[in-house]
Amino acid sequence: MMSALIRRSFEMEKRRMFARCSAVAVGAALLVGIAGTAIADEYGDSDVDVNVAISELDEPGVLAMSVAGSSTSLTEDGSTDTVRQFTGSLPTVTVTDTRTAEEIPDGAFWYVLGSASDFTGDAGQAAIDAGHLGWAPSLIDGGESGLVAAGDQVDTVLDSGPNAVGVVDQELLAMAFDSEAVAPEGSWTATADLFLRTPATVAPGNYSGTITLSLFE
Repeated sequence: MMSALIRRSFEMEKRRMFARCSAVAVGAALLVGIAGTAIADEYGDSDVDVNVAISELDEPGVLAMSVAGSSTSLTEDGSTDTVRQFTGSLPTVTVTDTRTAEEIPDGAFWYVLGSASDFTGDAGQAAIDAGHLGWAPSLIDGGESGLVAAGDQVDTVLDSGPNAVGVVDQELLAMAFDSEAVAPEGSWTATADLFLRTPATVAPGNYSGTITLSLFE
C-alpha cells in the first residue's frame, strides 16, 4: 500500500517537472523566434528641428597696436660728397581702442615709441650706429578730435640741433592726449619717413637693423 502511494507521488512529481521544462523550452523558442525576426517594416518618420541661440561674448574692450608689415627697405637718395643718405618709410602703424569709457582709467593717455638697433653688415663690415637713423613721423588718420598727434622729427648724429640723436632711445611716433576722449573714434594710423645718413666712407654691402615699436598707456 505504502509502495503504491510512493509510486503515484513520484509519477505526479515527474509530470510537474516535465510541464515546467516544457514551458521553459517554449519560452526559449519564442525568444529565439523574436530575435530571428527583428527587422520590421517602416510605417513613417518625422523630423525634429533643433535650434539654439548663441549670444556674443561680452568681453572687455582692448587697446592694441598692429603694424602693416614686418620689414621695409631703404634706397639711396639725396647723397652728397660727404654724406650718403638712404630713405624709405615705416610700415603703417595702427592703434585701435575698443574700450568703453568706464574701462579707461581717468587721465589715461596712450603713446607709441620707437627704438632702433645698430645696422650690422652681412660680410663683417663695421656696424652702423643706430644714431645714424632718423625719422619724421606723420599721421595718416588721426581722427577728428584733434587729440592725436605725431611725434617730432628726430635727426641723425650727422645733423645738428637738439633732436640730432637718432631713433635710439624710445622716440615718439604718435600719441593721444586723452584716451577716454578719443576712444569713440576707434582707430588711428601713423607712419614715418625714415632716413639713414652715413659718412661717404661707409663700407659697401648689405646692412640690416630693427626698429622696435611699443604701445604704452
